[in-house]
Amino acid sequence: MPRKQIHLAAHFPGVNNTTVWSDPASGSHIDFSSFQHFAETAERARFDFLFLAEGLRLREQGGEIYDLDVMGRPDTFTILAALAAVTDRLGLAGTINSTFNEPYEVARQFASLDHLSAGRAAWNVVTSWDAFTGENFRRGGFLPQEKRYSRAKEFLAAAFTLFDSWAPDAGIVADKESGEFWRPTGEFSIHTDQFAIDGRFPVPRSPQGRPVILQAGDSEEGREFAASGADAIFTRHGTLEAGQAFYADVKGRLAKYGRDPEDLKILPAATFVLGDTDAEAQERARHVRYQQVSPATAIKFLEQLWNRDLSDHDPDGPLPTVDPVVGENTISRGRASVRMYKDPIATANEWRALAEAKQLSTREVIIEVTGRQNFIGTPQRIAEALDEFVQADASDGFVLVPHVTPGGLDEFADTVVPLLQERGVFRTEYEGTTLREHLGLKPAPTTSGADF
Repeated sequence: MPRKQIHLAAHFPGVNNTTVWSDPASGSHIDFSSFQHFAETAERARFDFLFLAEGLRLREQGGEIYDLDVMGRPDTFTILAALAAVTDRLGLAGTINSTFNEPYEVARQFASLDHLSAGRAAWNVVTSWDAFTGENFRRGGFLPQEKRYSRAKEFLAAAFTLFDSWAPDAGIVADKESGEFWRPTGEFSIHTDQFAIDGRFPVPRSPQGRPVILQAGDSEEGREFAASGADAIFTRHGTLEAGQAFYADVKGRLAKYGRDPEDLKILPAATFVLGDTDAEAQERARHVRYQQVSPATAIKFLEQLWNRDLSDHDPDGPLPTVDPVVGENTISRGRASVRMYKDPIATANEWRALAEAKQLSTREVIIEVTGRQNFIGTPQRIAEALDEFVQADASDGFVLVPHVTPGGLDEFADTVVPLLQERGVFRTEYEGTTLREHLGLKPAPTTSGADF
């Protein structure tokens, strides 16, 4: 039986505690040269795509924006369009929100990016959950959870209608002999609970027909949304067993939507730390985690669960003896992670039990509970671990998140990728030109018919 091929993507992270902006090797997070270096490294290593997240509002804690965790960067479409001009094969994926944007605008932008990149565009469809973010937009407010995903489904279906409104043989013909310049179609009429729009879509069918659709979310709604129409889903699982359970669950949902298991790629986010020996890599990883969770950052994370001012708490001491403040008004605004604490007191008790069992300080607890899937070791060991996850059906590949920008991907590209190629599980050259081809996906349908 042939070995499964590994899919790799590279995430250019925003400025936050994952990215060690204070590291001497760290560069700008806004200069185009940083994005270009990162993209060129990913393409040199034959990655499937580059991924940009996006924050729609700077996050606050205690009413202040603090420099240890600032999420913000230039406009996603502007960066991806610029990267299309300096790359040839690398997929270009951007996060665009379905709660505060409109289908016509987003469809036009992605169709344009797909044309500019010759078929390399991808859209990470996300929803927004809080009124704090909504204050930046004219309608303000936010949608309750059940409405967020229903709007996202209607948004995606509307965008597909716009993409598909151009017949494959329509568009600009420019036949000088016959005098025919174009064959126009592009008419649409969409009337749903969320949208009432009619007109003509101005961008002819793009090389992929539709952008590749990405989705992130481990909730029941997120899994079902991904199964219904996404091409890839980002996950966060720290063990092989957890990854296998998620993989089986989501892949098992595809049949009821008329889809095959290979129609959806499952790509956990993962960090990595390399060393000449495993011991050296472990020591480097420990240093990185202490850079990522400074004493001040540890207190900020602590406040997000405890929902109270803990600025005078000793990060090198034990966890607070008082319980979290439970309520709708949170000290931290704009952080999706706060939603994970559905029962803050129970979570605090879990942290206390962990601290007691391992004799951990507050900072050490935060370091342990905020970690994500991490591969640590020599290039050989990391190549083996990545391959094991994929062959064991715990993932189809990974979205790699380096801790230094923009050069944090270089060492992986130079040392781990060649080993994966030697194992016969990663491409040595791009075989296609579009992102759908890189991911082994079927061509996009020419007419809308998915059940969203």
